[in-house]
Amino acid sequence: MAGKIPQYFIDDLLARADIVPVVDSRVKLRKTGKNYSACCPFHDEKTPSFTVSPDKQFYYCFGCGASGNAVGFLMEYDRLPFPEAVEKLAASMGIDVPREQLAPGQIKRQQESQSLYQLTEKAADFYRTQLKDHKVSTPAITYLKNRGLSGAVCKEFGIGLAPPGWDNLLNQLGTSSEKTEQLELAGLAIRRQDSDGNPGKMEPGKRHHYDRFRNRIMFPIRDQRGRTIAFGGRVLGDDKPKYLNSPETPIFHKGRELYGLWEARQANRELKRLIVVEGYMDVVALAQYDIRCAVATLGTACGEDHIQLAFRHTQELVFCFDGDQAGRTAARRALEAALPQMQDGRSVRFLLLPEGEDPDTLVRQIGGERFDQLIDEQGRPLEDFLFDLLSEGINIQTMDGRARLSKAAAPLLDLLPAGVYRQLMFQQLARRTGLEQDMLEEIIAAEKARAAKLAQQAQPTPPKPVPTAAGEDHARPAAPAPAEAFNEVPPADYEVPPGYDDDESEAHYYTHPSSHPSSHSSSHPSEGPQTRETPRRRSGQYRLPAERMLIALLLHHPQLAQLIDDSARFRDSDDSDLQLFAEILQVMHQNPALNSNQLFGRLMTLQSKEARELLPQLAMSHPIVGSVSQSMEYDPQTEFQDCLQRLAHSAEKQRKRDLLDQLKNSGNQLGEEQLALLAQFRRKPH
Repeated sequence: MAGKIPQYFIDDLLARADIVPVVDSRVKLRKTGKNYSACCPFHDEKTPSFTVSPDKQFYYCFGCGASGNAVGFLMEYDRLPFPEAVEKLAASMGIDVPREQLAPGQIKRQQESQSLYQLTEKAADFYRTQLKDHKVSTPAITYLKNRGLSGAVCKEFGIGLAPPGWDNLLNQLGTSSEKTEQLELAGLAIRRQDSDGNPGKMEPGKRHHYDRFRNRIMFPIRDQRGRTIAFGGRVLGDDKPKYLNSPETPIFHKGRELYGLWEARQANRELKRLIVVEGYMDVVALAQYDIRCAVATLGTACGEDHIQLAFRHTQELVFCFDGDQAGRTAARRALEAALPQMQDGRSVRFLLLPEGEDPDTLVRQIGGERFDQLIDEQGRPLEDFLFDLLSEGINIQTMDGRARLSKAAAPLLDLLPAGVYRQLMFQQLARRTGLEQDMLEEIIAAEKARAAKLAQQAQPTPPKPVPTAAGEDHARPAAPAPAEAFNEVPPADYEVPPGYDDDESEAHYYTHPSSHPSSHSSSHPSEGPQTRETPRRRSGQYRLPAERMLIALLLHHPQLAQLIDDSARFRDSDDSDLQLFAEILQVMHQNPALNSNQLFGRLMTLQSKEARELLPQLAMSHPIVGSVSQSMEYDPQTEFQDCLQRLAHSAEKQRKRDLLDQLKNSGNQLGEEQLALLAQFRRKPH
């Protein structure tokens, strides 16, 4: 039984591998300065935005955000799971992959899963055979032909038949009590119950299970590796329910799988988009008309896990639902689930069909080509669908109507991740309501604070205090890596990259925590100990926010991690960037010998999808962007300590603001200390 690949081997493999020939053997690269470029293999483009860095040993696309190291590229381009990608890279270098010895519990679970995969595959073979050979298969074949399905499409999707009867599958696969128990675990058999509804006891010579699927057209559900993990069954008679799905099992979790995704990936070298529909027959019918990019959820609403899975394979989703109330409800749920995943470069559209129609019936009426045109012509972008949906029944020509729209839309827009798209959506809401974007953000922040206060009051014990580095009230715009960061000298008309701070702003006059942030001097005789004056930055230079600057500096200079002994204060922060910073610190404290390439490789296998998209942006960009050479010299340790000092300063200011708010809202008499603090704030504007 194969065990886990040791982490030390992965680190060593990434250190020894050269990503350039790995990518170049699949996508022809062109030398551009010290890097290589090409048109991105993961999305359509005419101008190359895909860059491979031999120094940092990873790739990044400025167009779609695809990124990773050599292993990650093999996973995405060759469509391989992580272990197989490691083995393929190692084989290309003539290296054998070692395996760790599994614990007894892990071996048992792996063996159990393997047996279930084998059992579900045998069941799929049995159902396919029954469709071809069973004496009562004529009604099933007639049904499929009447739905317009050819034998080739049925074969592609592995469609089969569960014949009438209580024990057809059991007789084929479950001749022993052990097998019937496995069939039950796989969701293919059901244990009989006694008159009180309790599971019946096993008696020698008597079978206490029966087939779950009977007299149904069977649709095998495959995972991303093409393994059959579950089934959906469409009844042929009048039994209920009309569609029956496998229950949750150790190898099947319906909230994390999409029916038809495996088939769509096999039919398309590159998925331009995925069409999310509601039923199995919708997926198969669209494939019959050469639309081989449809997927369906498995008897459940479309959730965030479904959308995350879909976005791993394409940048565009189209939700195509019936136009009835149920379809509109499904579209609303899909909308809410999609909002947190709407990173820049992704697209979501909605096509609600005429009432009484579904994709299956409509595509048979108008054909595949016209159906595709319908999506292009009538598919409504997420932003239009959202505002139109929320505006129903509201007269936005009135002040009351605009207030109601703001109240309904602002919480949904706050689900959007930081980035350009989020900013544009808030601008759209501001135009529709007449409210300033800053005001909308403040309303959201106030609602969050109110909700947090209510939650805190409901807690039996006080929450853990905020550590040194305090986060902001709402998400900060993402810092996309500017393409100019790969050039030696940016153009003269270079603009401030999103997420970078101008050196003329208060953010980069790093001063003593008690000093006034708008003062350009680090000397304040009346306010505590003095610190050395930080040199002014050159005009036209821009730096990342302190939280992300810390991450970028660690990626470029891993040795800086040794300047911090304890990462707990950052790990417990509410700020996601500081939490990521803490995780990088932890990796470096545990593995102080890692170089930049090994650190990046380790992080890209450990972090969440959001972190995997942020890390390449920071690692591929110089922490400082400006009108001088990108190879400018800077003192990493000084920058690192300046960022820490700035965070401490910010946290102290926030603590005083919070205390001041408490004092203002308190009806109690103020003491001397509180009065002094209040006087201090009155003297100094914040």
